[in-house]
Amino acid sequence: MPGSNVESNPATQTGSYAAGNSSQEAGGEAGQEERNQRYWFHILLQDTPAARNLHATKLVNKAWQQGDRVCIVCDTAQQAEELDELLWNLSPDAFIPHSIVSDSATTFTDPVGILLCPPVAEDWDTVIILSETLPANADRFKRLALVAHNDPAILNQARSHFKQLRALGIEPRVHDQRKR
Repeated sequence: MPGSNVESNPATQTGSYAAGNSSQEAGGEAGQEERNQRYWFHILLQDTPAARNLHATKLVNKAWQQGDRVCIVCDTAQQAEELDELLWNLSPDAFIPHSIVSDSATTFTDPVGILLCPPVAEDWDTVIILSETLPANADRFKRLALVAHNDPAILNQARSHFKQLRALGIEPRVHDQRKR
């Protein structure tokens, strides 16, 4: 919808994906608006963890195709393995080089990481959060996307993350598929 950031799909906007575009911040109100464009909440219509994982991998694919180093932050080895499988099988013609990383000190060269540890801001262009915990340095990421499926516990977690970002002076954009 024209003029509405809630209904627009960032994955289809030129120069924009996952958590916004990558232009440099400007000063003042325009700089804050630019900064807010880098933080996105994706709230899914579906109510399953599988839908959430699939949406996250689609965001990874879009960001990676545009040249970003991308990570997904998750909480369990089982979820990391599910994401690993989804990335390998996202589409017949897709190849997304990635690794599962369990320790922040681990050095690897793949452009995509599935993290079971807090991300280091300098290592990633786009960070996708599926974790129950928002990284302490969330305001230092170039782009951040949080994905929530339509489940009361996950939505409460997303609300908590949203409040944490607001406390850091960030007003995240919301892409709510339930409002279509």
